[in-house]
Amino acid sequence: MYLRGRPVTLYAPTLEEYDLAKKEDQPPQSLKLEWVYGYRGRDCRSNVHLLPTGETVYFVAGVVVLYNVEEQIQRHYLGHTDDVKCLAVHPDKITIATGQVAGHDNKKSSRPKSAQHGKGDPSTAPDHLPHVRIWNSVSLQTLHVLGLGGDFDRAVCSIGFSKADGGQLLCAVDEGNEHTLSVWEWQKGEKGHKITETKSSTEPVVASEFHPLDANTIITCGKNQITFWTLEGGTLGKKLGLFEKHEKPKFVLCLAIADNGDVFTGDSNGNIFIWPRGTNKISKALTGVHEGGIFSLLFTKDGHLLSGGGKDRRIVQWDATGLTQTGEVEIPEHYGAVRTLTQGKGNMIVVGSTRNVILQGTLELNFNPIVQGHVDELWGLAVHPNQHQFLTCAYDKKVFLWDALSHSAVWSKELEVPAHCACFHPDAQVVAIGTQTAKWLVLDLTSREPVYSHTDGNEQIECAEYSPDGKYLALGSRDNHIYVYSVDEEGKKYSRVGKCQGHSSFVTHLDWSADSQYIQSNSGDYELLFWNASSCKQITASSSMRDVQWATSYCTISFNTCGIWPEGADGTDVNGSSRAHKADLLASADDYGKVNLYRYPSTHIEAGHRAYGGHSSHVTAVRFLHDDSRLLSTGGKDAGILQWEIL
Repeated sequence: MYLRGRPVTLYAPTLEEYDLAKKEDQPPQSLKLEWVYGYRGRDCRSNVHLLPTGETVYFVAGVVVLYNVEEQIQRHYLGHTDDVKCLAVHPDKITIATGQVAGHDNKKSSRPKSAQHGKGDPSTAPDHLPHVRIWNSVSLQTLHVLGLGGDFDRAVCSIGFSKADGGQLLCAVDEGNEHTLSVWEWQKGEKGHKITETKSSTEPVVASEFHPLDANTIITCGKNQITFWTLEGGTLGKKLGLFEKHEKPKFVLCLAIADNGDVFTGDSNGNIFIWPRGTNKISKALTGVHEGGIFSLLFTKDGHLLSGGGKDRRIVQWDATGLTQTGEVEIPEHYGAVRTLTQGKGNMIVVGSTRNVILQGTLELNFNPIVQGHVDELWGLAVHPNQHQFLTCAYDKKVFLWDALSHSAVWSKELEVPAHCACFHPDAQVVAIGTQTAKWLVLDLTSREPVYSHTDGNEQIECAEYSPDGKYLALGSRDNHIYVYSVDEEGKKYSRVGKCQGHSSFVTHLDWSADSQYIQSNSGDYELLFWNASSCKQITASSSMRDVQWATSYCTISFNTCGIWPEGADGTDVNGSSRAHKADLLASADDYGKVNLYRYPSTHIEAGHRAYGGHSSHVTAVRFLHDDSRLLSTGGKDAGILQWEIL
């Protein structure tokens, strides 16, 4: 096969009749998204809401999640083709609008927005343009899609439904250079009708909302400004908020509107300003009430105002009339800062944090996490050898052990360095973790404490795998070498056997033979090399390895996995692969946010397969659970973990 014009020689097993022209069908099995671990609070706002159904709605990657915490059930809206960036709930509490960034295929195109979309040019496929999808939260049906005519630039970062007229209009702000504000009659036709648009600011805009009492007033805020817009006769009039004697904040970070129509804002100086209805001047100021910025303001059902602090992680309760403080609570540091506050069931408050955690609780009864996840790029995924559990580790230094049946974190631990890969010992007493700093460590699964650590080379450990008999550990490094260790005392004692030298680029994947004697490995320049594990010597006669049985299929370039490569693929287009334990299915993780399912072995280029979206960035790893009941996938930049049921 050829990758980037380079020939890669692969040997078929001797007993197999191989016909290059044969077409491989897609597998009979399919995937259904069962659970999504994670939430995007790191850099998105106002994106957690409680629906009358009892479901909490939020998003991560390209999935909008509707999660009933009490019943432990998730439903998923999967209409988006890339990162969801914003969310708004209609006054009817059933209709939801979500906005997304420009899709993968669109990123490949450097043509300006105004360029004509050529026929047959996938780089400008309309559903990969930034757009807003409006959908029904009960049926999950898409009702309208706004912006496929190229109306938005880069991404839609903030949206809001009108309230005073029953929600007939929608406002949206994009992330183009001018942060264009547009107003839509969203119910007109499938694509809605844009009434008007105007340049709102050359600086970032973080919030946009219709005034609940004035149907034609919109308020936007962001860097260096708060702006009051009036919609009249199809055009938008603009009035900038005046700070007068008050120090102008670098950012107006959030806004909330009281029952009487007064606008409350929180800013980067920790101030709360009150702007009376209909004016663009401050009538009252509470200065420095938080250390650092105020990321969220919320009027609760019982008439209080809550403010959520970024730097100080405090939630402060105010008497909304006299603005005197009546209570406060601090969110524990490892959950991050308060990103968004929303009303939960009864007097519960739901908090979305900057470390991608959703917490629920009250000021009196503390806050407990209901959703947890990673915050930084995620590559490490390992499945437990005999339980419905799996482990993830990421560049945020966090390690999570998850239970796939209860859909919850069993435990989490913070390491000293960013982690990149992981694998369980076959006896399931320990797990090995490779890091970005060339250090690798072994954690005891019971005590969660390191029982061994060592540094090999000075570059990232790319992959790590124990041999099937548990007697060896192989670590593939970014320094082109594979380090092999013998393992004793149930994974607690390690002695270096040697290092495999021969790759001319960094090691990307490795597999052990079923008898624990051999290793096969891939590298960044698309090599497939074979090694004798006990001597660390390369086996240069590749054809002599054609009949070896391999315990796993993590190597993306091998005879049994060559079908996962699309025609004309670059060697970086497929990030990972995994074979089901029954050896009937093969899954791959690609650079376009797709999880792909093939028959195993997949030995013909352009093999038939099923592709599934949900991730919004490169998918970094896929793994089948020990009993093949489910497949897990991890997203790189989106840091999401998706759990798929195999049907």
